Amino acid sequence: MAIETTTLGGGCFWCLEAAFQEVRGVHSVVSGYAGAARPDPTYQQVCSGATGHAEVVQITFDNDQIDFETLLEVFFTIHDPTTLNRQGADAGTQYRSVIFYHGEAQRLTAERVMARLSDAGIWSDPIVTQLEPVPTFYPAESYHQDYFRRNSAQGYCSVVISPKLAKLRSKHADLLTS
Repeated sequence: MAIETTTLGGGCFWCLEAAFQEVRGVHSVVSGYAGAARPDPTYQQVCSGATGHAEVVQITFDNDQIDFETLLEVFFTIHDPTTLNRQGADAGTQYRSVIFYHGEAQRLTAERVMARLSDAGIWSDPIVTQLEPVPTFYPAESYHQDYFRRNSAQGYCSVVISPKLAKLRSKHADLLTS
């Protein structure tokens, strides 16, 4: 087993968590905060936009089962990397598109994937995803973990997360656990 970790932000962490939990080779997905200096931020502090943290997920995966490049392809499928500090109705720097890379190999892979996607002209606007070295990661409060699995009937889950999961299942069925 070749266990690796990556940290990604693409809007609400509940959406990313729900999607990556379905991907084969992913061992764990932890919702949390990263990208600013304030230690131990709370959800309320991050949501205010005052801390500078992004809502992120930290993903532990088996590189023998799924590589980082493929994880990024999933990442770019389930969020809009062309909207600065916004995903749908969620607005603010805490919802920015960001890849916090863990090492030089991840940085190079992310640059290559973003260049390939830009060249492909998938989106009419340019990719604004930030690429930065991984900062300190702070796990979110326990009620945020496994949010979709525990709250799938909740309105936000039905309206926002479920369509993202449908897109994931449609475009990447070969990568899913079931």
